[in-house]
Amino acid sequence: MDDFALLRRRDKKLTEELSERLTTTFSTPIEREDIEAVSNALYKIPKTLEKFGERLLISPDRIRRSDFTRQAQLLEKATGIVVQMVKELRGGTRLETVKEQNDQLQYLEGEADELMVELLRQLYAGHKDATSVIALKDLYDLLEKVIDRCRDVGNIVFHIVLKNS
Repeated sequence: MDDFALLRRRDKKLTEELSERLTTTFSTPIEREDIEAVSNALYKIPKTLEKFGERLLISPDRIRRSDFTRQAQLLEKATGIVVQMVKELRGGTRLETVKEQNDQLQYLEGEADELMVELLRQLYAGHKDATSVIALKDLYDLLEKVIDRCRDVGNIVFHIVLKNS
């Protein structure tokens, strides 16, 4: 957890440095506000994951042994697409490619929503004690929020590319 917090602090420092450079640099191929929007949206991804990690660590042992594999697979796909989209911004944008990537993020977010409904249905079936239900719901919400944050980055990048094409 300490390593993750260190990475998030490094990300925050880079975000601040980016903001500072944006205020002192006059020429950028992408509007400053757009760069700032991507930067802020990207920052929220590890911040939300850190919250998940903190809550998982303070959860009772029976919660920590829960299976988050399906959410992790969706997160891995979504964050991979976000990385590709940001690279696309840096290396010259192609509208068709970014649109396809954004569509993939929208699809993954829909899958995450469906998974959330399924997991809540299982939680509300009454097989777990109230504390476990509350803790698991909180953890599920945080993981679903990370996917939403990835989708938000995708929407911002797509909007930038659309505006500049």
